Amino acid sequence: MKLYVCWGTFPTPLLPGGHPCRDAYLALRRAGHEPRVIRAFGAAMLPDVPFNITPGRIHVKRATGSSEVPLLETDDGEIIQGSRQIVAWAEQNPV
Repeated sequence: MKLYVCWGTFPTPLLPGGHPCRDAYLALRRAGHEPRVIRAFGAAMLPDVPFNITPGRIHVKRATGSSEVPLLETDDGEIIQGSRQIVAWAEQNPV
């Protein structure tokens, strides 16, 4: 399974509720998954060109029509986009 994130899964104490990419990562780990983390770089609030044209963001956009991360790609090809959706998926699909 692959988890596409912006820059990483590090804590962000100044962001209320935590960083969405970290929240998704931690939920997957709590559920017993070991996702391969792929840094897509870029930033959702910036236009795709010229900022979000990294290989990771391009893959995410091709898969969903949107370049926003986090995005989970399961081993069986299921695509889940968005932190809340990934957290919910992880809670429903523990290892």
